[in-house]
Amino acid sequence: MRRSLPLLLAALVALVLAPPAQAAPGFAVGYRTIPGQGGTPLKAFVVEPTGRGSGPFPLLVLPSSWGVNNIEYVGAAARLAYESGYVVISYTSRGFHDSAGEIDVAGPDTVADVSRVIDWGVAQARGDASRVGVGGISYGAGQSLLAAAADPRVKAVAALSTWTDLARSLYPNETVSGQAVDLLLTAGKLTGRPGPVLRDAEAAYREERFEDVLPISPPRSPMSRIGSIQAAVMIGNAWNDGLFPPSQITDFFTALTTPKRLMLSPGDHATAELFGAAGLPNEIWDSVGRWFDHHLKGVANGIDREHPVQVKPNNGGSWRSHPTWAAATARTDTVPLAADRIGAGWPTIAESGTVLVSGALQGFLRLPVGVSTPLIDRGAAAVWRGPVQWSATTVSGTPRAHLTVTPSAARTTLFAYLYEVNALGLGALITHKPVTLTGTHTRAVDLDLEPTVWNVGAGNRLVLVVDTVDARYQGSSALGSSVAFGADSWLAVPRS
Repeated sequence: MRRSLPLLLAALVALVLAPPAQAAPGFAVGYRTIPGQGGTPLKAFVVEPTGRGSGPFPLLVLPSSWGVNNIEYVGAAARLAYESGYVVISYTSRGFHDSAGEIDVAGPDTVADVSRVIDWGVAQARGDASRVGVGGISYGAGQSLLAAAADPRVKAVAALSTWTDLARSLYPNETVSGQAVDLLLTAGKLTGRPGPVLRDAEAAYREERFEDVLPISPPRSPMSRIGSIQAAVMIGNAWNDGLFPPSQITDFFTALTTPKRLMLSPGDHATAELFGAAGLPNEIWDSVGRWFDHHLKGVANGIDREHPVQVKPNNGGSWRSHPTWAAATARTDTVPLAADRIGAGWPTIAESGTVLVSGALQGFLRLPVGVSTPLIDRGAAAVWRGPVQWSATTVSGTPRAHLTVTPSAARTTLFAYLYEVNALGLGALITHKPVTLTGTHTRAVDLDLEPTVWNVGAGNRLVLVVDTVDARYQGSSALGSSVAFGADSWLAVPRS
């Protein structure tokens, strides 16, 4: 019954999306075994166009996300085949579910699998080797960028909820993103077969030797291979992505020199594009289709003439466009921060929220992570209040906190939160960022918070809070120690 489930789901998708029997063109769905790198069997749904001649047809290869199987993209694949004439292969990544092999965390075999699936699609499914696109969500997105760097046949990429720097994503500023790491490890063991790299990484993590995991990051990070990417790249991510936050995305996008498009919108990991993968209406997947149509089929749909940076405010509003990511910031205002001293190691009510849950609530229901600023323990957190914004304004870009810091302990973690706060002191979290400091000497810390676009209402103010404990992360603050902040600290607020 378990093996027949993908076939039943494919039949349901075909029943819902297929045109009437007498209509042409249409599509056909098959469930195939494709030899991956080294002959490893990969299970795949192959969706081919019908009623359009004998081909060859432009080929799209979609590796599955971490912990998800090949049914993930079948709805979108059916639409792409039926409406635009693509051959689409949605396959289960190596080591997960019904595909063989072991999980190597986007290692050499997993990346080579993309090329082997392209080989098969050209030889067995009427795919056109000169018109190849790859894409996917999360793990599939990272594989797609790495495959584009390795295989020159890849002409276009659509990477959604992707990482570009694995270490920056899961170990930001030497602070372990504990909830994210635990989620990935648990999902890997429940749905797949961890290989040696993942098993060793988990052992180091459990023993608090996260620095020993860092060497696996560069070869698995598209940023380290950006010079080899010649494909046109579209990236779509969410402002509140709890696994792969947007700062590593904006840096990668800025450095990329090929045709490119960036879409940042409300939500958490994979939520903005989730329904589009199932074939339902979705503006992110609409852009994916236009991106592939233009770069693989030469369709003059205007996407190449649009500004490449498309952003939607995290707390509501329409899409805004910019020629570059830097152009999203028109000016920067500086707010001075007074000297303060706090006790470390004590939790406060200032928190970044829960991975996947908090960002999804923000994206779907506009329910931000909130706080009552008068109730924040001033003995355990520094609270700086900016001036009232008498007219509406927009935070647009990357806020920076310049902090002169003197910790009393050998290792201390700071968590900076930027809130929009109303007249009653009730705040909505705009963005945040951790940093872990080593040593007791005084130093200046330039802490870039995660990028954002956020509309601040008239009559509200910005409030910066810094404390030393957050449930999302594995901090290093010693209970009973302290942190002093110098009077020459400031907050830089980017505005549109």
